[in-house]
Amino acid sequence: MYPKPDKPTESVPSIPVTPPVCNALNGTMPSCAPLSVPYVPFQQKGSPKYEVAEALDNGTLFPGLNLPFFRKADATQVPTTPLSELQALEFVLTELGLYLDTHQDDAEAMELFRQYAALEKAGRERYEAQYGPVTQMAAAQSKTWAWIKDPWPWNDQEGGKV
Repeated sequence: MYPKPDKPTESVPSIPVTPPVCNALNGTMPSCAPLSVPYVPFQQKGSPKYEVAEALDNGTLFPGLNLPFFRKADATQVPTTPLSELQALEFVLTELGLYLDTHQDDAEAMELFRQYAALEKAGRERYEAQYGPVTQMAAAQSKTWAWIKDPWPWNDQEGGKV
């Protein structure tokens, strides 16, 4: 299957080979790149938290988990619409929920979760009253099937056509 060498193999001392360097900006890695073990800092009880807009801009609710990434989206460029506000509240609820999975005794975080859950519920009700259901589960509250009804919220800017 493999060609046989013409000469017997001689013992050759091993020469250290420098692995190829990855260009961090384009995300490519050499085919021989080693596996890595990720590390995520464990948040402490009562960890500092960003405000909603700053959390969305940084991709985390917790400053201690704010790691610098390339090509970070600029959340300040996202238009302030009822849908983007609802998504920001849902993002913060997801982050707090993940935190509470490992910090069940953090009363301050639980109270913050309750406050944001109430804000998200009120915001969702206002949004759905004006634009229709955001999820299929919300469509179950309608008298008729109103889930697939144009325009979809992301295809139509709230308040008028794109």
